Amino acid sequence: MSIRKYIQSDRNKILDIYAQSKLDELKFEKIKFELLPLEKDEKRFTQLFESDIYVYEENEVAAYCANFGSEISGLFVHPSNRRKGIGNKLFEFILSKTSDSAFLYVAASNSPAIKLYKKYGFEIIEEFSTSYNNVDVKAVKMEQLISNS
Repeated sequence: MSIRKYIQSDRNKILDIYAQSKLDELKFEKIKFELLPLEKDEKRFTQLFESDIYVYEENEVAAYCANFGSEISGLFVHPSNRRKGIGNKLFEFILSKTSDSAFLYVAASNSPAIKLYKKYGFEIIEEFSTSYNNVDVKAVKMEQLISNS
């Protein structure tokens, strides 16, 4: 197992992990969403590739995470690699890469993710409306003060 910096040849695997995982983030919503592939979602695509991206690799890339300064801008684990602790390892890794006050955004309905983030000291500091594939979604901003000593 290794966590390493993203390289260009990881691109297709990143796009596949996103495609296999993104709708899971929205599965607690009252409506069913249709996947908008990352490469067709200009805003999210641009935000991801402006970030520092890291991949978790066993025999192949199994997951990835990203940060842009203090923002944790992505963390996705391929469904076939879940429940192995990969998400926790990546989350701890990306926390070590953020500066003083880490923050992230998550769908307000995604209570398992919110519960996980609270375990790491994150608190909801803002609720707002956003959209995914032209459908409104309630989201929250969560923040944690990190000690880099």
